[in-house]
Amino acid sequence: MAENIQRMEYPEDPERCQGIASNGQCLNKGLLMPDGTRTKFCTIHGQAQAKIAENQNVRNYQLTKFKARLERHATSPVIKNLRDEVGILRMMMEERLNRCQDDNDLLLQSGAISDLALKIEKVVGSCHKLEGSMNQLLDKQAILQFASEMISVIGEEVQDAAAIGRITDRVMVIIGRLGQDESFRDTDN
Repeated sequence: MAENIQRMEYPEDPERCQGIASNGQCLNKGLLMPDGTRTKFCTIHGQAQAKIAENQNVRNYQLTKFKARLERHATSPVIKNLRDEVGILRMMMEERLNRCQDDNDLLLQSGAISDLALKIEKVVGSCHKLEGSMNQLLDKQAILQFASEMISVIGEEVQDAAAIGRITDRVMVIIGRLGQDESFRDTDN
């Protein structure tokens, strides 16, 4: 490597390395290429410039990748759906709680657990507001109307009156549990 480094002959040498050393501009000449021309940097600073260029290339790649991901999310048809985020937060809460082996662990994790609980509450509230503003929520009366129409359709197809009665009873029990049973609030389970 030392044989590739040539000192400049005078300070205004046009082939002087453009790199910056601790005492100012580098005192070496630029690297001599096989075609007889010189690069802007000596071997030492050329490697540094190559590393800078490589880092810039990696940064540009990551920015391009980030931009593609951002574009994918921005054009998603479910952009206003927060259910996935709620699910992720609940999984994080479950993992955090599963790591607690005893009361001391629970106490040590209480700050993170409280923070997750607040985040879950906030995202669930936002999800509820968003779905309400998009008319995606059904009130109990709408659910009763839907169930009544479904039972009518079943009644037209099924001739067994006892079976229709059992179906009606089971549907009414399910509707009665709405809002009380956690499994009905979490539609993913």
